[in-house]
Amino acid sequence: MSFRTSKPQMSKIPQLPYDHKFEEERYPNYKAHQYYPVQLGQTFASSYRVIAKLGYGTASTVWLSRDLKQNTLVTLKVCILGEDESNELAISHHIKSFDDGIHPGKHRSRVTLDDFHVRGPHGTHHCLVFPALGRTLAQVRNVFEDRKLDKLLLQRFLYPILQGLDFLHQTGVVHTDISPNNILVEADDDMLANLEETERLNPSPRKVLDDRVIHLSYTMPTSYKDPVLTDFGAAYLGEPGQKYRDDVMPGVYRAPEVLAGMEWDSKIDIWSIGVMIWDLFEDGNLFPAYRNGHLDDELHFAQMIALMGPPPKEFLDRMSETQRVRYWDSSGTWIAETPIPSQTLESREIRLQGRDHELLLGLMRKILCWLPEDRPSAEDLYNDGFIYQFVEYVMELEESSQGKQG
Repeated sequence: MSFRTSKPQMSKIPQLPYDHKFEEERYPNYKAHQYYPVQLGQTFASSYRVIAKLGYGTASTVWLSRDLKQNTLVTLKVCILGEDESNELAISHHIKSFDDGIHPGKHRSRVTLDDFHVRGPHGTHHCLVFPALGRTLAQVRNVFEDRKLDKLLLQRFLYPILQGLDFLHQTGVVHTDISPNNILVEADDDMLANLEETERLNPSPRKVLDDRVIHLSYTMPTSYKDPVLTDFGAAYLGEPGQKYRDDVMPGVYRAPEVLAGMEWDSKIDIWSIGVMIWDLFEDGNLFPAYRNGHLDDELHFAQMIALMGPPPKEFLDRMSETQRVRYWDSSGTWIAETPIPSQTLESREIRLQGRDHELLLGLMRKILCWLPEDRPSAEDLYNDGFIYQFVEYVMELEESSQGKQG
């Protein structure tokens, strides 16, 4: 399939007002010179013609592009000045080094197809090329009227996510940043081609400045295909089961061992799965540990105690004495000023009933453990009752369909 590439007349392009900030301009620390001034129709590395803007962040802008050599649609990430994507590349090369048939979860991670550098007005920018994907799980969730996934859709997503994590953990990769924003759903080819045609026929609004153009990002159409793990910029690569002690994980997703400054391993990704399930299906953050607009470790610990019970002695023994005495006395009694919230997992789970309710809480209790070694591995969770319920549902549909055909 090919499309005409003639540029639309400027008079037909919706112009945004100069005195308003849009997209990346709205970041508090935005510095225009750090961003490469990408323009639609521009070709990078003699291979990638920019079609439409897909998104932006504090460290990059992201663009749907056509690979002119392969005649396929890809995603082009153009980093700001000084942004080093060597970790993303290292993890991608590591994943690609394994044979395709080694594990079904290998293809549940987004890897780089190409990378190169481009010279901009103020310096050199690193660019990465990825397969084109659809919306994030957060965006899929927000499509629903109550901003919560349907149970079957949640279950449908969880199994391939766990496959992807199992592959990563067995090959020595810890993601450290699992969240609905870093898991994307695969997109239909027709969906991407339609976006390309839409931009050609109805150019997106933009603010034209002397030295750059600020484009508005497209919202990808919703699909419910397989999820893909993305964004390995904060990932760790070592031996399977290796221990680390760095400060990782996003705010309210932090596992107890990270919050306590202890050693951690791949089980922090399993913890993130539990927190993410709540984020996608229930009443927002499982641990909304903010006080006066700032993350509060004491409140975070108090919320964990409410839902998980007090930590075992072994957990407290692993904490540094300086930190432990801020929250617990020598017998393990909570002594901090923040009261333990009056809530339980049962009181917080409000969407399901009967066996469905029991299965979801059973899964959460498996994951929400103070000690990482008490948590299941991704492989262990394949046969969890809540997750396997979807497999049984699909099998029943297939049997019913075969019966009708017979």
